[in-house]
Amino acid sequence: MADEAPTGSGKSGAPSKKRKYKVIIIGAGMAGLSSANHLAKNGCTDFAILEARNRVGGRIIGIDMGTQKVELGANWIHGVLGNPMFELAMQHGLISIINIPKPHKVVAATEDGRQVPFQTLQEIYEAYVCFLRRCEEYFLCQYLPPPDIHSVGEHINLEAELYLNNVDDQKEKHLKKLIFECLLKRETCITGCHNMDEIDLLELGSYTELQGGNIVLPTGYSSILKPLCDTLPRENIVLSCPVKTIHWKRKAGRAHSGNNNSDTILEEDEEELDSDDSDKTVTEVPIGGKPASTATASTSDTNENSFKHYTSNVQLECDDGTVYEADHVICTLPLGVLKEHGRTMFVPSLPAYKMESIDALLYGTVDKIFLEYDRPFLNAKISEIMFLWEQVEPEPDADQDEYLNANWFKKIYSFSKVSDTLLLGWISGREAEYMETISHEVVAEKCTEILRKFLKDPFIPKPKRCVCTSWHKQPYSCGSYTAIAVGASQDDIENIAQPMYSSPHQSKPSVLFAGEHTHSNFYSTVHGAYLSGRTAAQILLTPDSPQEIVMESDSSDLSSWIQGIALE
Repeated sequence: MADEAPTGSGKSGAPSKKRKYKVIIIGAGMAGLSSANHLAKNGCTDFAILEARNRVGGRIIGIDMGTQKVELGANWIHGVLGNPMFELAMQHGLISIINIPKPHKVVAATEDGRQVPFQTLQEIYEAYVCFLRRCEEYFLCQYLPPPDIHSVGEHINLEAELYLNNVDDQKEKHLKKLIFECLLKRETCITGCHNMDEIDLLELGSYTELQGGNIVLPTGYSSILKPLCDTLPRENIVLSCPVKTIHWKRKAGRAHSGNNNSDTILEEDEEELDSDDSDKTVTEVPIGGKPASTATASTSDTNENSFKHYTSNVQLECDDGTVYEADHVICTLPLGVLKEHGRTMFVPSLPAYKMESIDALLYGTVDKIFLEYDRPFLNAKISEIMFLWEQVEPEPDADQDEYLNANWFKKIYSFSKVSDTLLLGWISGREAEYMETISHEVVAEKCTEILRKFLKDPFIPKPKRCVCTSWHKQPYSCGSYTAIAVGASQDDIENIAQPMYSSPHQSKPSVLFAGEHTHSNFYSTVHGAYLSGRTAAQILLTPDSPQEIVMESDSSDLSSWIQGIALE
């Protein structure tokens, strides 16, 4: 599959013979690499990264298409001011301060090949941005939205309807409505959802946008992986090692003498807490004062019984049967994987509040379609073609697969130029998931048909190569990135981020969580993943209790955001 291609970056570590570590990091995506770097820089080298794929990077991966390097996952550094990814890129010479933006000329066309006047496109775009900003204000303000309006999509559609009521000419009104619909499709790719009706209106503003716009690295986003991996010992990264089960607490009633590690549960701790019922396990102690859930482990739990002779806080069982032990585990599994396997992967099970939050958040699919050509065919001045599709709503009793088969491609809102001979299209949601089930040849044929139709040119060539991503189908991502669904909130992100303790007597947690889905301000971004990974490592490195962490000096103003606290 396209997004399983090796990046060529980082260390392809030989399997380590060592099976017991102070810290084990699950996943070598940005959060995992960030945790490992922070541990290594602070003198802790007794760690291992267990990565399921045969490469590092997670949802960051680049491949060569002709003379061009293209990114199948993360594309941009979102913002400059206070962005650790921008600072890292600058530090390693991956970006030039002199960044001359390319001329950006967008054209929009209808299905019958009529081009929309640029003035109309600009007018609707400006109105749309205004509506979107108004949606973001609810998070910061005390006033409430109109009754029965709960999602971003509902709010923008209401505003668009009121706006279009002032347009008398029906053809002009319809055209402007199509532009609004196209911009909402674009927003689903930015947000990571099927439809903007899924996104909670009151939480849209919880995402913090950093100043400076979107930055593209000349050598591709995946080039940022090399400097991160170069600082790590080769043998500390174990590739092609999927973790099957995380045994994070032991049953009570057994002493483990001869181990003075304060992070290990001792017999007296367990008896004090569970003297009335040895089948109960000690639950985690939430940092933020949240009520602790109770979990029970049956005496017939053979998995748990088979691990009771180990002395470490956590034991990891891998797909190939290998068992690793650790005092602490930093789990950077994506939200999609936690949704898919969270209930069965942890022994004992994750607390109910954590699973409820995992279920409540949205983890959408956003895929890319790259079309490579032998020769340029688009006007040199045009950088993007927007498609104003006529909406075809499915009948209430329509077969979902039949509808998607006939209409999946109408979710492609545009094609933009990566180079004169390389085009990029985006697709999201159920249509993206459907596209992953069909061949690249079929996708290429349909895209050629679309371009010929909208550009009114039957001679547009077929691409010599078509590459489509398949993030939903990938077992180690199960989608693209996190969004806050209607009814969910920042609290759900913070619940997932909450570390888990095996005993109230532990000074450090047994299991910590990191990844873009654990940062309440920067969810869905690489810098969110990076900061969350660094925070998890810092909790383990700091000698004081987690509440008293002082982060290391940072050149940005994010020091108070790192633990998910917004600046006043």
